[in-house]
Amino acid sequence: MALIGLVRVSTDKQNTQRQHDALDPICWKVVEEKISGKLKTDDRPALLEALSHIRDGDMLTVQEVDRLGRNLLEGLIVLNDLFQRGIAVKVLDGIAAGEHTERSLILDLALALAEDRRRDIVRKTNNGLEAARRRGRVGGRRPVVDADKRAAILDRRKRGQSIRTIAAGVGVSVDVVHKTLTDARQQEQQP
Repeated sequence: MALIGLVRVSTDKQNTQRQHDALDPICWKVVEEKISGKLKTDDRPALLEALSHIRDGDMLTVQEVDRLGRNLLEGLIVLNDLFQRGIAVKVLDGIAAGEHTERSLILDLALALAEDRRRDIVRKTNNGLEAARRRGRVGGRRPVVDADKRAAILDRRKRGQSIRTIAAGVGVSVDVVHKTLTDARQQEQQP
C-alpha cells in the first residue's frame, strides 16, 4: 500500500510548506496544486495526476480534509467521486483524521466546519476593509502599474508594439496592459 499525497492551496501566494512537511516523509508521491478547492475533481489537473498514480490498496492522503474541497458541497462531490472510483482517503489532522473508504458523519462535519471557517474569514476580511474605508483608507492590492510603467506602456503602444510585446517588455501581465490602455482611453474621452 502506498500513500499518494495531495497538497492544495488556492493561490500562488499561499505557502505549501506545512503540508509538504506532513506529507513528504510518508508519501510515495506528493503532488501540489494551487487552485480553488471549489472545483470538481475533473477540473483539477494535479488531483487527477495524483489519482493516476493510485493503485488498488493505495490511499490519497491530505493533511486536512478541507484540502480536498473548501466548502461542504464541493468537498462532498470530490469525496463521493473518489469513493465511487474505489479510492480511499487518509486524513492526517483535524477531527476527520484517519482512513476513510466511504462518506461518514465525521467527514461531512469536518467539511461543514471548514466551510464555516472560510465564511468567517471572508466576513472578517470584509468587515476590516469596510472599517478601513470609513477611515478613508482603501484596502486591496497595491497597483501594479506606477506612473513610469504607465508611461512606458502608452509609449510602446504609440510605437505600434503588440500588447504581448508590451507586457513582456514592461514586466506586467497582458491583462494589466489591456486595463492600462482602456483606462487611458477613458481618461482621454472625459471632458
